[in-house]
Amino acid sequence: MFAISLGDDGAELRPLEPSHAEEFLTHMNRGREHVGQHIALPDFVTDLDSARSFLTAYAEKTAADAGRIYGIWTGGTLVGGVLFRTMDTTQGTAEAGCWLEPSAVGKGLVTRAARTIIDWAITERSIHRVEWLVSSKNEASIAVARRLGMTKDGVLRQSYAYRGQRHDMEVWSVLAPEWKTLGAGRAS
Repeated sequence: MFAISLGDDGAELRPLEPSHAEEFLTHMNRGREHVGQHIALPDFVTDLDSARSFLTAYAEKTAADAGRIYGIWTGGTLVGGVLFRTMDTTQGTAEAGCWLEPSAVGKGLVTRAARTIIDWAITERSIHRVEWLVSSKNEASIAVARRLGMTKDGVLRQSYAYRGQRHDMEVWSVLAPEWKTLGAGRAS
């Protein structure tokens, strides 16, 4: 398996695979409440079988070229991740996302990891548009979209039913020409 350095602090980006199910569950248990504030990932990963199933589904997406999932490790510990929830190479579109446990917040890890996968998608896979869908209440994730040089396309009002409430979702995106020509997403 490969690992990509995310900087001088020793953080690494690696594929998350079904063989990481136990480590993924342990990580999710550490960050369950924090991660679950805005996304349903902790609701899907509740035990070893569901962790393995979730990672297997992404292994199948990877094999079908329809998505990808990567973990962020610091000091040998899985602390978060980034993914392409969807990826359509025919249409040239992908939806990126992220999560992070509390111990890793505020270190720029998600920005660096997302920058890495977006750059790969645009330069290696000819993805034209990368989207970032985020709850309007998720200020940290919105800040990442801004740091990546994304543009806010709009708000999908009350489009996301989550834990008994309807949430507004913001749509942010970056287009390949912006990423390449303007160097979007490279400022920290």
